Amino acid sequence: MSNHIHLIIGTNDKPMQDILRDIKRHTSKAIIKAIDENIQESRREWMLWFFEREGKANSNNERYQFWQQGNHPIELWSNEVIDQKLDYLHNNPVIAGWVDEPEHYLYSSARDYADGKGLIDIVLMS
Repeated sequence: MSNHIHLIIGTNDKPMQDILRDIKRHTSKAIIKAIDENIQESRREWMLWFFEREGKANSNNERYQFWQQGNHPIELWSNEVIDQKLDYLHNNPVIAGWVDEPEHYLYSSARDYADGKGLIDIVLMS
């Protein structure tokens, strides 16, 4: 989706909040760098100004704020809940009207579940 992300992730040894913090830190720095280095991006100056302004408003930031503070974790405590959340995640771009089938969305693991290959390596939940 263009303005949010859904993840199904797990951990055995690190606290989940540390994993989410590290994901947000890494992705925000990579995205800000990509915006900064793309001189053809017509909204480049505005986006960098906006992210920097938001960053200054929150002392938790080094310079920019790309992601909103917080997250909305849901414990996946049964196979039924896992299936429900995975279906929700995969159907998000369909409901938004971006694609007709979940596996058609380039950035979705639905491609992997439809016997294709997505952009990143995942562990299928069966």
